Amino acid sequence: MSKQGSTFMDSLKSVFALVVIVVSYIVCKLLFDNVMGNPVNFEGGNPAGHALEGNYLGIIYKGGFVVPVLFTCSMVVLIFAIERIITLSRAKGKGRLNVFVRQLQQLLSEDKIEDAVKACDKQKGSLANIMKAGLLRYRDLQKDTSLANDQKILSIQKATEEATAIEVPSFQRNMVIFSTLAPGTVLIGLIGTVLGMIRAFAALAQSGAPDALALSQGISEALINTALGITGSLISLILFNIFSTSIDSYTFKIDEAGFSLTQNFAASLKKG
Repeated sequence: MSKQGSTFMDSLKSVFALVVIVVSYIVCKLLFDNVMGNPVNFEGGNPAGHALEGNYLGIIYKGGFVVPVLFTCSMVVLIFAIERIITLSRAKGKGRLNVFVRQLQQLLSEDKIEDAVKACDKQKGSLANIMKAGLLRYRDLQKDTSLANDQKILSIQKATEEATAIEVPSFQRNMVIFSTLAPGTVLIGLIGTVLGMIRAFAALAQSGAPDALALSQGISEALINTALGITGSLISLILFNIFSTSIDSYTFKIDEAGFSLTQNFAASLKKG
């Protein structure tokens, strides 16, 4: 892919992330106003009053304007989790990676380069693309008599490194969403908590008898935002760790396969 094409794709993906965030907020705000804030969820049909007993939609609504922001964070995390699953599944290609790596190692040990290239075409994953680039260089260098053995080995390493530099960045793309929202959702929830407590103490500070309704609304807002913030943060943290572990494991397999290719080529040079 050309540099201009790569830049265009990066810009497109950045726009996609922004669109996801904006659309998620609009959806969550509509749900907050029209579903959670539906008068049927409250005593006397008044959203400004108490939620009906056991009506969780009304209870969550009492969390205030921070609630749709917290739901937006959770929705964005789930959307990008789906995007990561799809992207990493495509990167892994067809079949089990361990089986594919062992198959390549077996073909290389038998010096069946063309069969190994065909196996990469069939697997269609990022590892296969990287190995194919190394194998094609491997095949060309077998016929090249103008380079010293050390230069040939370095050439194969360079081919796999260049292919890796193209494939691997897609593994980490959008991971920043999870690493940002894991602590960010908690902090947003704490903002809602602080605002709720301010409202609660303001009700207590009023002259005469405290406003019980304002006090309960403030406490509800504080507790609901805390709960939603912690929940959203936990989801982000779990997904970040799952995807990070998967990426690290896949990257290790790429390094292992590239090392096997280089070692096999070095061994073949010694035999030759």
